[in-house]
Amino acid sequence: MNLSARLEAFKSLGEQLRNISEAELDEWYFRATSYNNWFTRENVVHAVKALGEMLEAEKLEQWISNYDLPEESSKKIAIIMAGNIPLVGFHDFLSVLISGNSVIAKLSSQDPYLLKEIVAKLIAINPEFENKIELTQETISGFDAVIATGSNNSARYFEQYFGKYPNIIRKNRSSVAVLTGTESEEGIQALGKDIFQYYGLGCRNVSKLLVPEGFDFSPFIKALEDFKWVADHHKWVNNYDYNKSIYLVNDEPHLDSGFFLMKEDEALVSPISVLFYEFYKNEKELEDKLAKQEQHIQCVVKKGTEIEPGKAQQPELWDYADGVDTLEFLSSLNKS
Repeated sequence: MNLSARLEAFKSLGEQLRNISEAELDEWYFRATSYNNWFTRENVVHAVKALGEMLEAEKLEQWISNYDLPEESSKKIAIIMAGNIPLVGFHDFLSVLISGNSVIAKLSSQDPYLLKEIVAKLIAINPEFENKIELTQETISGFDAVIATGSNNSARYFEQYFGKYPNIIRKNRSSVAVLTGTESEEGIQALGKDIFQYYGLGCRNVSKLLVPEGFDFSPFIKALEDFKWVADHHKWVNNYDYNKSIYLVNDEPHLDSGFFLMKEDEALVSPISVLFYEFYKNEKELEDKLAKQEQHIQCVVKKGTEIEPGKAQQPELWDYADGVDTLEFLSSLNKS
């Protein structure tokens, strides 16, 4: 299967996902949520539709135009997939196949179903993919390179186990938003998507705010009231009640919106239902804080920059996780 055939297949897949029926989405949701309660219908639908938008013909053409991709490759690439949000490993899956390689995907126990449905559609479009794709939840072997995503703890295991292979190993990262105090209510509401979408479980979700000294949180909290729907989820409420009780018992200063908490903290990764914040005095101090945590930040959301509020969970094909060019890595394997 040459590059043109692969490209056309993914274009067709994108069109199918953009026009997927509500009945099929219902089926996908019911199956997916049985493995992971965080996979609500809204989140499954958003993930599927986002993939459809990602696979638009012009975007695919623009993406691959920057690479010298082979017509075919005999390399087998193992992907160790995470399951924190629906279909989170799809970009790696796409990159392996579009680069001509074969994929051995070890599915997360938290998301073992959705990619199988995507693969079924892809094989129906072009049956040649059947010999290029292996999905499993068992121990994997017979691969030439590895892309693994997990926690900091699992990354240590990955490095020990897969270190002898060419690899991309991703650790915990989270995202921050920089506020100036001049944001409009609409801008804060857009940022709310970055905070609450997928219940804050993705590495591109904002878990930390950097705000100027003297920042008034009252308008900020009020502007986010439309996101109270997160409290309809029992797991969110359990986390909210738990963290609130811990802060109260330990007499830790915090802000309580009624459905999420805010706490001043230098850490980047906040617990579920909690949004950390930290003050900065000036631009120099802001830049220093960001630079200090650069290796742990997935993306920085700020008005007037590449990632505007509301766009954190809408990455383009060329927005690579951890800033590591996956397609360049895969292309280089055929040159070595």
